[in-house]
Amino acid sequence: MSFNNRKFSINRQTGVPRISAKADRRFSSHEPSPQETNSKIHRQFRNAHEGHRPHAGLDPTRASTGVVWCTERAYEHGFAEEPEKWANLGQGAPEVEDHIEGSFERPKMIDITMAGREYGPTAGIKGLRAAVANLYNAHHRKGKRSQYTYENVCIVPGGRAGLIRIAAVLNNAYLGFFIPDYTAYNEMLSLFKNFAAIPSPLAESDGYHIHPNKIAEEIARGTSVILTSNPRNPTGRVVKNPQLAEIQDICRDRATLVMDEFYGGYNYTSNCDGTTISAADNIEDVDEDDVLIIDGLTKRFRLPGWRIAWIVGPKEFIKAIGSCGSYLDGGAAVPFQEAAIPMLEPDKVLAEMKALQRHFKVKRDYVVKRLRDMGFIIKTVPDSTFYLWLDLEGLPPAIADGLNFFQACLEERVIVVPGIFFDLNPSKRRDLFDSPCHHFVRFSYGPKMDTLKMGLDGIERVVAKFKHSSSVAVK
Repeated sequence: MSFNNRKFSINRQTGVPRISAKADRRFSSHEPSPQETNSKIHRQFRNAHEGHRPHAGLDPTRASTGVVWCTERAYEHGFAEEPEKWANLGQGAPEVEDHIEGSFERPKMIDITMAGREYGPTAGIKGLRAAVANLYNAHHRKGKRSQYTYENVCIVPGGRAGLIRIAAVLNNAYLGFFIPDYTAYNEMLSLFKNFAAIPSPLAESDGYHIHPNKIAEEIARGTSVILTSNPRNPTGRVVKNPQLAEIQDICRDRATLVMDEFYGGYNYTSNCDGTTISAADNIEDVDEDDVLIIDGLTKRFRLPGWRIAWIVGPKEFIKAIGSCGSYLDGGAAVPFQEAAIPMLEPDKVLAEMKALQRHFKVKRDYVVKRLRDMGFIIKTVPDSTFYLWLDLEGLPPAIADGLNFFQACLEERVIVVPGIFFDLNPSKRRDLFDSPCHHFVRFSYGPKMDTLKMGLDGIERVVAKFKHSSSVAVK
């Protein structure tokens, strides 16, 4: 086949051929006829078959999660130029400053050892793996015969990397997940073909709570892997004992539980006594119970930039998860792993969790009061995390759905995340505009108080403006 004299290329936006600037460029055996370049059936074929789409080797639709998409829209309104004038209540990040009373000061410098210059093991350095195991034994395994060791821990470069590693080692299975849930699950669940992701919606009328009978239903229909955040993103609810223990009993020897516990420290159900919610409390045998727990420094240690997280589970799983890092992500940075070890001393962590819970509960209560004063209906105050699953019903119709409310907030330099992004749809099989999440946004009270006040002032202006517009229209 000759590749000379090609005189056309394809417009990636429209799928229509265009004249090439290089007359000698050619990738087909003949010039396309008008019937090929202009006919409706050819355009339909190209759009329906990935291999025939323009630039078919790249799928740009996979480029962003919901939070990133929202940030990109904020950039269009000037967020990148003056971020200090914006209230970013969309990013799922806690404040990172050192002013929280009772919290230990974060390192400002890191000593890089000779070992820190070398490639690290993809399962993480032994010292940090042992420190994580010791923390879980001290906080969740006291008096229990079965204890974690370093072999039950894999260090990963952030929570998303951990989830990707877990997905890579799953067997052919139905994987059950609950909606609404964390937006990044959507892309992770759509990338891998070794399992089929099956959504299960939770009821708004029940506060999006996961009951044990819901888990039993999933297993009864053949689900053998269950993925969930607990405490839950975005609803701010937590499943705790005795229901959590009942769920684990139902799954034991029947299904693998993947528990995303990044918000386990943001627990307001035990009077801010530092108690962390974890499935580790209920595991009978650390090497037999098919429970994988993922957590890290990102949320409850307020160090999202460090990208240090861990997976805790049976040795057999952990060995496979550690090995697959060699071709997925290469492992976490060794100097940050070394610096993390002293942070995980159990008494230090307990004091940190007490400080964290007291501080964020104050912010939660402030945000809930301000929003209720504006007319928002908050049926259930979140008992964990730093999120509000904010219902927009009852607002003027022009801003009573997540996307329009988000757009109106951008005009006031406030970022929230439309609820539709949390209605995970990895197989693209459902019409999301029928979604029960469409009239919600996720509001994060993770940022510092000054940012929250700025954001709530902006939201108050949005509500007032549209209420005024509605009253004028009625007259």
